[in-house]
Amino acid sequence: MKQLKEGDKAPVFSGINQNGESISLTNYKGKKVILYFYPRDNTPGCTAEACNLNDNLNDLLSKGFEIIGVSPDSEASHKKFIEKYGLKFNLISDKEKSILQLYGAWGEKKMYGKTSIGVFRSTFIIDENGQIEKIIWKVDTINHTSQILKELNIL
Repeated sequence: MKQLKEGDKAPVFSGINQNGESISLTNYKGKKVILYFYPRDNTPGCTAEACNLNDNLNDLLSKGFEIIGVSPDSEASHKKFIEKYGLKFNLISDKEKSILQLYGAWGEKKMYGKTSIGVFRSTFIIDENGQIEKIIWKVDTINHTSQILKELNIL
């Protein structure tokens, strides 16, 4: 599959959120979307990233952004994660890894000399017209909101 790049049309996806509702990129037409992919609920890096986005949610909403998180975790896991940390945005369950693969966020990775298959922590900023404005492959989990705003020159 071709690697997505900035300026490409964002692939349309549909998935099920923490409440069992269908969420599609088309639901966000005319809005800016922070679409982030993360490995697993309730792990230190993923929790730091989600909480940083949630702590800065009002600022992001005021700048016109909506947030959607995607991981291979189940809907039930997402629901518990959201309740535990008071998250106020949708998390999509992608157990089949179809959205992850569509965005190139799933594949072989090497860590500490070992090869495994998994999620590439990444963030795609999608503009109001459905174009990929920015891709972040090296996510700063603790400071992700400021990283996004710096990348977009709107800090």
